Amino acid sequence: MSGSTWILLAVTTDPEQTGASWSPYLVGALIGVLSWFTFLFSNKPIGASTAYARVSGMIGKAVAPRHTMSLKYFQDNKPKIDWGVMLVIGVIIGAVLAAWTGNELLVRAVPPMWTERFGDEIAPRLIVACLGGALMAFGARLAGGCTSGHGISGSMQLSVSSWISLVGFFAGGVITAMLLFNT
Repeated sequence: MSGSTWILLAVTTDPEQTGASWSPYLVGALIGVLSWFTFLFSNKPIGASTAYARVSGMIGKAVAPRHTMSLKYFQDNKPKIDWGVMLVIGVIIGAVLAAWTGNELLVRAVPPMWTERFGDEIAPRLIVACLGGALMAFGARLAGGCTSGHGISGSMQLSVSSWISLVGFFAGGVITAMLLFNT
């Protein structure tokens, strides 16, 4: 980890390592059942992008409370821990559990594919990851929902905008995979 005085560790899975993975059919069915239950008990769709906005509001409220609460969005949507924030926390915990039970839980500073193509510097990896995350969050807010909001809940409700978004998600995923794995 040359050129860096600090270490950024990431929990990742190794695509070269095969372990006991969860059945995608079972997981898909369970996500469908979870969607039914969220509509039944909370009358809300599954989605994650609003949770990130709420967490940003809580951080903003801690750092600059007057400014944060002067923003119209946070006047209408109070920054708080709600079921969406808890859903995101559950997704993170579930991902770690899935990797752990499949013997695929690895802790690395920089993933091997990044090291192979760009070197083992942590700072560029961190910058690209943060920029990519910010662009994804911006896109999700601009589209009125994320992959879970549109791809799961919206498509389940036969929302035309969600089906259009879903096609865009898959097209973007295919293009990204081709750029990453065919270069």
